[in-house]
Amino acid sequence: MITGVWTGKIDRQKTEIKIVQNGDSLTGTSYYYDSPNTYRRYSIKGYFDATTNSTVWWDDELLEEKSKYNTGPGKIPLLARADFNCPGGGVMMLDGKAALKEDNSKTKGDLHLDKAPSSTFIDEWDYVIENYTTGTNDPYIIDSVGAIAKQGTVRQQPENNRTAPSGVTEVVLPAEPVARDRSIVKTEPPKEIEKTITTIPLTSKVPTIEEKFQARQKVFTKEIPLKGDSVELRFYDNAEIDGDSISLFLNDNLIFEHIRLTEKAYIVKLAVSDLKDKNELIMVAENLGSIPPNTSYMLAIVDDKRYDAYLASSENSSAMIRFVKKVP
Repeated sequence: MITGVWTGKIDRQKTEIKIVQNGDSLTGTSYYYDSPNTYRRYSIKGYFDATTNSTVWWDDELLEEKSKYNTGPGKIPLLARADFNCPGGGVMMLDGKAALKEDNSKTKGDLHLDKAPSSTFIDEWDYVIENYTTGTNDPYIIDSVGAIAKQGTVRQQPENNRTAPSGVTEVVLPAEPVARDRSIVKTEPPKEIEKTITTIPLTSKVPTIEEKFQARQKVFTKEIPLKGDSVELRFYDNAEIDGDSISLFLNDNLIFEHIRLTEKAYIVKLAVSDLKDKNELIMVAENLGSIPPNTSYMLAIVDDKRYDAYLASSENSSAMIRFVKKVP
């Protein structure tokens, strides 16, 4: 996934970027720093093209400044263009070039970031990243966290800098203090932010898996005959491994949840004697991964025969397989 914490250097500046994918768009935050106590922090916007693995983001608004000098890391907002590379062994990299946000035709320097297991800077995006594959990829949650982050804004964008470098028109929220000379106003972010972060789960807004099962349309995919003593089901991610997670309901009952789909099979075995004459197995997407919809490849082994099915689940529908016992 492109979603995560990325550390390294941009234009020779030590940098930490927290990237969160929201559909085709990217949001999050960037830190340019000398030390954990000396840094500038921006909100970021951008987009990711999964077909080419190309990534573009730019520093949108300055949120925090903790610097002893008027210069230093992060003084100039940047635009980054990078390729998302996964050479193997769990290693993920972003390599490319940075340019001036105001004039992105002018290259500023090289960019190299590695995906990191944890963050140096604790903020509101940590909860979203840590729980992205189990529910926080919900656009409502991402937008809510983005609004929380903007509470720390310390300056207003200059008039000539209110259009995204890509040419996409953006809405600029009013900033909270504004200096007449538009220089940076040093201020601490509201102390209430940390308390707000602890309530990010927003349980009243995120439906349970049972509620998702009830609300979504069941789409018939395939009928498979049942014979013998047992049926073995193997579930794989059908496309790019992007964090898809599913739950399984058998005859309206939740039997397995939080199944993370990968290139390795997740195996479920059912005793045929415990099943009805007609049975419905429903695959419900817990999340849509970073590349919607949630797609899986299911291989069913029944009485030494193999049956396969391609299952897709979205925010509006769930895939259904029907198992029917056959008279010998």
